[in-house]
This record gives sequence, structure tokens and C-alpha cells, in this order.
Amino acid sequence: MRTREALIRSAAEIFHDEGFHAAALTTISSRAGVSNGALHFHFASKAALADAVEEAAADVLRAVVGRWDGGPPGVLQCLVNATHELACALQNDVVLRAGFELSREAGRQPRTDLRLCWQNWVTDMVGRAGRGGELRESVAPESAVAAVVAATSGFEVLGMRNQAWLSRSTVAQFWLLLLPALAPAPHAGLWQAEGSWTGTATG
Repeated sequence: MRTREALIRSAAEIFHDEGFHAAALTTISSRAGVSNGALHFHFASKAALADAVEEAAADVLRAVVGRWDGGPPGVLQCLVNATHELACALQNDVVLRAGFELSREAGRQPRTDLRLCWQNWVTDMVGRAGRGGELRESVAPESAVAAVVAATSGFEVLGMRNQAWLSRSTVAQFWLLLLPALAPAPHAGLWQAEGSWTGTATG
């Protein structure tokens, strides 16, 4: 198990640095501190290793959204908090970063599409916010989903080269713009754009 986990992390680092197509299995095994034979014992191919990285990244994503299932402090605030935690995790977890990058790798069919997983969760949360009276009646749920998914996906892509796009202040500025358009007037001041989540990004 330790060897497999070491290989997944090593592969994530190499895929992130060099891209899937340029990554060499010998480089991955060397960084993991194992032989090529040990790598092939666990993974039949580079594609199988990439699938494992994506699934490990999906586990991280599921853990992030699982902490914000719509209980207190409200569905909309949970959505805000999840975007902050996701941005923080993208800064600090190379497996998660690589998983998202692999999902958009040209010429490769993702086994686990992290963006689709994220989109489905956001869609569910926006629907629940609407049913719970946390959205203005004039807000079309699909428009709210599009805004959140497009912005957070953009932060992830831009954050590859400049982590300021994943900072708490950047995510908060987005929500400062969006929340007044989403929340009914009586509730507009209740949500914290900077998140009520207490985690911090270390860069």
C-alpha cells in the first residue's frame, strides 16, 4: 500500500510538472524511490497510473464537499465555504491539482472527470438553496451553477501558474460580487463571502 501511494503521489507531481504525455514511467518510479518492476506490479500502464491519480484526487474532492452538505450555516454558505476549501486544497495538494489537470488533458479520456463531479455537486447545492428560500425568485438555478462552476474552474486553471488566483481574497471577491445577486434581500447580509470555514492556505 505504501508503494502504491508513493507511486500515485510521484505520478501526480510528474504529471503536474511535465504533463501526462511527456511524463516518463522511469522518472515516476525514480522519484517514488521504487524500481520499474515495482511500478508495473501495481500499474500496468501510464494510463492506469493516471486513472489512479484521478481517483485519489476524486477522494480528496469528495472529502471537501462532504464537509459542506447543506447543514448549518445554511446551504448557500456551505457552497461559499466549499469553494474556499477547494481553492486551498488546490494550492496544497498536488494529487488534487494533477487530478483536475488530467481531466482536461488533450487526447485522453478521463476515467473520473473531476470537473463534472464538482459541477454535479454545485448543481445539487444550488437546487437545495433555491428550494430552501436562499435564492432570489428571479435567479435561474442553471445560471447560478454556470457562474460558480465557470469561476471556480477558471481559478483552478489560472492558479496553475499564479496561486494568487486561489487565494482566499480572490475567492471572497468573487462571492462579494455574486452573493448580492443570488440571495434575497432579507438574507443578503447573512452570508460571509470570505467563508465561515476556518482553514487557511499556506501557499
